[in-house]
Amino acid sequence: MNEFLGQLSATYPDDDIILVMDNAVWHKSQTLTIPENIEFTFIPPYTPEMNPIEQVWAEIRKRGFKNKIFRTLNEVIDKLQEVIQSLSTSQLKSIVHREWAAVIFDFK
Repeated sequence: MNEFLGQLSATYPDDDIILVMDNAVWHKSQTLTIPENIEFTFIPPYTPEMNPIEQVWAEIRKRGFKNKIFRTLNEVIDKLQEVIQSLSTSQLKSIVHREWAAVIFDFK
């Protein structure tokens, strides 16, 4: 996480960045070094509907893992890669789009 924050800050040194995150332990670690141009805000706990990645994972599970048994971890990894690569940009946008965010951040 520290590496990500450092690279993000270095890539956009003149911008103020607000990261909206869930409450994962590593997002709140005491060992984080948060650059001056980055600020965190957290979604409320136990609100997966506010975290778009949860809907992406639900779609991945539906498309490739429902009622399936895998013999090896490599089979799981192969199926995961297959499903992820089959998702188009428009499909992902339809899953993660939030009208309130589009209005606030002027996303098209």
